[in-house]
Amino acid sequence: MNAPWATTPTDRGVAMVADAAPGSYWLDRPERPAPRSRHTGSATADLVIVGGGFTGLWAAVHAAEENPDRSIVVLEGDRIAEGATGRNGGFCAASLTHGLSNGLDRYADELPELLRMGTETLDAICATADRYGIDADIERTGELDIANFDWQVDDLRKLGDEGRRLSQPMEYLDAPAVASRVTSPMARGALFDPDVAMIDPAKLAWGLADAAESLGVRIHENTRALSIDRSGNGIRVNTGYGTIEAAKVLLATSASKSLRRKLRHWIVPVWDYVIMTEPLTSAQLADIGWSGREGLADSGNRFHYFRLTADNRILFGGWDAHYFYGSDTDPRRTQHPEEFALLAEHLLQMFPGLEGIRATHAWGGSIDTCSRFSAFWDLGMNGRVASVAGFTGLGVGASHFGARTALDLLDGKDTERTRLKMVRTKPLPFPPEPLKSIGINITRAAFARADRNEGRRGLWLKGMDALGLGFDS
Repeated sequence: MNAPWATTPTDRGVAMVADAAPGSYWLDRPERPAPRSRHTGSATADLVIVGGGFTGLWAAVHAAEENPDRSIVVLEGDRIAEGATGRNGGFCAASLTHGLSNGLDRYADELPELLRMGTETLDAICATADRYGIDADIERTGELDIANFDWQVDDLRKLGDEGRRLSQPMEYLDAPAVASRVTSPMARGALFDPDVAMIDPAKLAWGLADAAESLGVRIHENTRALSIDRSGNGIRVNTGYGTIEAAKVLLATSASKSLRRKLRHWIVPVWDYVIMTEPLTSAQLADIGWSGREGLADSGNRFHYFRLTADNRILFGGWDAHYFYGSDTDPRRTQHPEEFALLAEHLLQMFPGLEGIRATHAWGGSIDTCSRFSAFWDLGMNGRVASVAGFTGLGVGASHFGARTALDLLDGKDTERTRLKMVRTKPLPFPPEPLKSIGINITRAAFARADRNEGRRGLWLKGMDALGLGFDS
């Protein structure tokens, strides 16, 4: 049995992150484009997209490609990719359901269609990058989900069996087979999913913004949409510096407070933290193997995700998801030194030969989490305002599908996407405070306890499962 994960920061973990820059590595590079102008005054548009992350940018490109005569404006409250898009790990998975296990639990009847659509989505993302010459360091390496402890092995084997039953090209690897791909004393087995690509999320977002502009889309940064109101037969978007009269509006604001009050009951911002190391030396790379450059994740209720960048840094994040009372998204919470140091210690437990390596960047950010852990859609204000949110941290690929589906709903199209039960239903809403905070933090503690007890789910988690609120990873 492997030693358990450390529960408190260590001196060597603190040393690794002590000099890390307080911000996302992806955004802290000279190739970051200068901000576009703020919107001022009055304007009109056929479509206004609120949010300049992946969902908003995909929506802009899709909408412009489908109808070149449509006037489209994107409003970003900060900078392109400043939100969750520029903070994530760059795992672009084909899954639309936040993994096969969650899909089986929630969408079993239409899962074959969702799996096919997910693969088509991943192919379309790569094809779009090629078509517009977007250099986003895309590598279709697949992902290894690792069993770090014996009790996780059987669950991965069973999930692999379910995947193959659904014609998914998943492969279970025993400990020697894993060791041939990545060298770690923590790895007891793994499930390989080839339908995952590693990307540079900021480069993809910057490239999508350029592509959208090449199609005639107007993009304004540092332009926060403050409200939306009915205006004649359309919608007025108010920014504080000006207004836009729009025929239709698509809200793609992730974990930020939605402009539509009713959507706030379905989303909570959960905070995730990440560290990025300096580039590995040739000797360090040889020590850990990892020649296939797969994305890696482990298999507990609390889990890590980690990958190599184009210049051979290791991004290492995840583990403990935090919720702060009142759905707090204060930017000061992007820095959490104890969490960074604990992640650093866990990285050294995974790869002991890396002791002495330093982290160059450390950051955190909120994820738009909903109770079913995968996207949901809403159409309101007489069918003129569409929203998609709730990706729960696996939105790099699913945002492409989410944006296309939201556009279909806005345009009143009857498509295979809009007929999905997944699209036509909503997750269960979260209760008001203080019940929301109490429930979420009890669940966090129950996950930690289950991991200490070899995955055995206590009464609280079993009750959550029975209500359709259970989640395994």
